[in-house]
Amino acid sequence: MPQPNRREFLRGAAAAGAGLVILSSSRAAFSFAANEKINVALVGVGGRGRWFVDEVPKIENVVAMCDVNQSKASYAYKLFPDLPKFEDFRVMLDKMDRQIDAVIVATPDHTHAVISVAAMKAGKHVFTEKPLSRTVHEARAMRLTAEAQNVATQMGNQGSSSGQFRRGVELIQEGALGQIREIYVWNSSSGANRTSPPEGTQPVPPYLNWDLWLGPNRYRDFHPQWLQINAWREFGTSLLGWWATHSAYLAFYAMRAGACWQAADAKPRIRIEAHPTEINRLSYPRREVIHFHIPARQDLPPITITWFLGDQEYRRKVESYIGRQLDWGDAGERKWVEHGGALIVGSEGILRANEHNGGIWLYPAEKFAAEDKQPRRLPTAQSHERDWFRSIRGGPRTLSNFSSTGPFLELLMLGNVATQFPEPLEYDPIKGRIVNNAEADAVARPEYRQGWSL
Repeated sequence: MPQPNRREFLRGAAAAGAGLVILSSSRAAFSFAANEKINVALVGVGGRGRWFVDEVPKIENVVAMCDVNQSKASYAYKLFPDLPKFEDFRVMLDKMDRQIDAVIVATPDHTHAVISVAAMKAGKHVFTEKPLSRTVHEARAMRLTAEAQNVATQMGNQGSSSGQFRRGVELIQEGALGQIREIYVWNSSSGANRTSPPEGTQPVPPYLNWDLWLGPNRYRDFHPQWLQINAWREFGTSLLGWWATHSAYLAFYAMRAGACWQAADAKPRIRIEAHPTEINRLSYPRREVIHFHIPARQDLPPITITWFLGDQEYRRKVESYIGRQLDWGDAGERKWVEHGGALIVGSEGILRANEHNGGIWLYPAEKFAAEDKQPRRLPTAQSHERDWFRSIRGGPRTLSNFSSTGPFLELLMLGNVATQFPEPLEYDPIKGRIVNNAEADAVARPEYRQGWSL
């Protein structure tokens, strides 16, 4: 038989670890992967990407870097002057196909999906920073592509690799909190609420490839204000994308909400009810309350996840459960240590998680005083990145793999659709369609400009 190449070894190991296939050469694959470094390409090496520039070379081989902004990339490029460097990820994947095993995507929100899907279709394992996608349709495409390609994946919500996150999941699934129906997730900040697009145009800076930065979005002349991605729905995801991806994941994962995407015979419907301070199709509202009504699934009752952004009424409701004020810079230590987080309310106890879900507190405190908060069933992780690399080599699937985080992001991005419409939306998670509002369904699956696709 022909000898499998490097990528076949790694893909076989990852698939075996995920329980997808067991190859006859899997023992050789595990041995090969254990003795040789994984070759990683970094796409987006400025901003958040600098973390991977600093950390990944300590673990595996970085073999290529890609960025459309040469100014932001300058730190990375000076640190590794001899590495191949690209502006266009498609050119990188084409020219270095055989040298790349895995890709890390840390670009602005609106290009996460198109880069990640292209990398997975090229057979690469993919780590994508949060949020996984900007739109509902993109999140779905990420999941389906990852499953079709049998690649190891991870979304960058790093709290899910902490021991306390994993013990929180165990406690909930073991019934320590009793029956759960109410979940609250918050952030104390506010949306941009821009009421008009940037006026006029300015010359494109010589260090920026503006056309590539726009990616799949419609073309428009350059203005530096467009780079403020969370001010605009076309480019960013606001606080649902930047914080709820951390703060809501423990609840979503532990309560098996993702089962709604698998129960084809039950025909589940998810109802999303949004109350923004204003409806703004261009930008994001200053404050918002969004109720995600998730139906019964498997043996679990219906739950409502309520996301609130800067809302004082729901802040007081959370405070009534824990018996004190949240520290939003105006209470307690006045250090904003509780500017974000989650509260999972059960009939026998309550769990509060911090903004990254990496720390948990249990109430009533005396009932859970002996709890050491270390996982007993779920595997421990050295780090979020190392967990992904271990999965590539055939280890356990990551907790934030795209099969789980894809539906999670579909749900959150439905919230960003719902704040644009006055009536509640009904979503069919099996078909991936908003069934009661054709205009909202179109917003959930916007068109890409010519030359770009998933």
